[in-house]
Amino acid sequence: MVVALATFMEVLDTTIANVALRYIAGGLAVGPDEAAWVVTSYLVSNAIVLTASSFLAKRYGRKAFFLAAITLFTLSSVLCGFAWSLESLLVFRVLQGLGGGGMAPLAQSILADSFPPEKRGQAFALYGVAIVVAPVVGPTLGGWLSDTYSWHWCFLINAPVGVVAVVLVHLLVQDPPAAVEERRRLRRAGVRFDVVGFLLVATFLGSLEVVLDEGQRKDWFGSHLIVTFAVIMAVAFVAMIPWELNHRNPVVDLRLLLQRQFGSCFLVMMATGAILIATTQFLPQLLQDYFGYTATWAGLALSPGGIVTCLMMFVIGRVSGFVQPKYLIAAGATIIAFAMIDLTNLYGDLNFGFFVWSRIYIGIGLPMIFLSITAASYEGITKQQTDQASALINVARNVGGSMGVALAQNVLAYRQQFHQSRLVEHVAPSAPAYEQTVRAATEYFASHGAGTVEAQGQAIAWIGRQVQMQAAFLAYIDVFWTLALVSAAAVPLAMILKPVRRGGSSPAH
Repeated sequence: MVVALATFMEVLDTTIANVALRYIAGGLAVGPDEAAWVVTSYLVSNAIVLTASSFLAKRYGRKAFFLAAITLFTLSSVLCGFAWSLESLLVFRVLQGLGGGGMAPLAQSILADSFPPEKRGQAFALYGVAIVVAPVVGPTLGGWLSDTYSWHWCFLINAPVGVVAVVLVHLLVQDPPAAVEERRRLRRAGVRFDVVGFLLVATFLGSLEVVLDEGQRKDWFGSHLIVTFAVIMAVAFVAMIPWELNHRNPVVDLRLLLQRQFGSCFLVMMATGAILIATTQFLPQLLQDYFGYTATWAGLALSPGGIVTCLMMFVIGRVSGFVQPKYLIAAGATIIAFAMIDLTNLYGDLNFGFFVWSRIYIGIGLPMIFLSITAASYEGITKQQTDQASALINVARNVGGSMGVALAQNVLAYRQQFHQSRLVEHVAPSAPAYEQTVRAATEYFASHGAGTVEAQGQAIAWIGRQVQMQAAFLAYIDVFWTLALVSAAAVPLAMILKPVRRGGSSPAH
């Protein structure tokens, strides 16, 4: 329960801020595209530290590293709550991601070593419930806190939970003898952390995120900033490959990614992360901006899908005993693709139930992929590579999520401009339909107390708002079509996976 509590807090924070982005943007006087950095900066820093967490835990002790991760996460959460500008919030959010990235992999290792084999299933079941419940609670809790108090409490709420977790971990969690012996062996052998490789990976992922997030706003390669970061990204990537391939103890084992089985799983998890994180951010944004929902109700629209995900975890856990992972992954990706296509039926009079059901469809497909990736990704790798495999699959989810948010943000901004320019072509003063609409709207506003000139001005402004709203709906439809294609691309990748041996001992992650 102690380990699950700490991880629950970390997973909760991946979704709790999504419904509060509108409040964050308003409170810090920035645009919604800039506020999206609050999500992507956390995901990228979380992914970066995941690559190092396994070695650091072995070298310096699981308990010590776990306590350090919880402490950093808790302190940076408090700092996020007191952030005074977007820049300060992003710095603290990066620190929070660094702390959170070390918690999930260590929690699973601690559970595996703390229970005998006959009790591990129950331990992981309790842990699994905490992991799947957190995304259910996150949007609703974040919306309620933002509506009732302020967005700052989405972060400050971590403080008491973090303090309790630190105290309980200190009192109850101990390093097993095997882990202590492993730490001594590494010290005697003089094995050192791959600092250069870690910095190259961090530079590559960080620069990639700047390019993706800032590209559309800075006119892509017409901006010196984007060109600079693109060059840094390319140099880091090119330097990273030979360094990691030739290093004795690489922070990222690139050979794993070159294997057909694991490489395909990595790409599928990236696509799944893109769908999960992008929809978790853009559906609340759509509901609040164009359907008049409060943050609480936007969060409630997502929660039933999370409940379905919890139930499907148990169903897929049983089904996976006699169905090959590649078929479950392909089925899950297909369901999610159709869920995205369903969301393209977007118009202004949709009710709450439409968005609830769209999220439920996604909730049916996600467990098929997440649980099946566990079995498929470990097939054909050695025991010494399991820690790397676990870290890289989690990296794929986070990096895919940040790339999905950036992709959706860029598609939304570009296509909204495109659709508005096309729609405006039909709003010509000489067009009979436009004249008729202006006349009817003017009469409506005049009947509600406005003078003739004022009513006509209100009518023209109302038509302008309708054009903007229709352009936004069409742009969101394009976003959902794009995400449908991303999900559909995972189907052929799933079908090239090798069959998994039954009765194996693939570790969970």
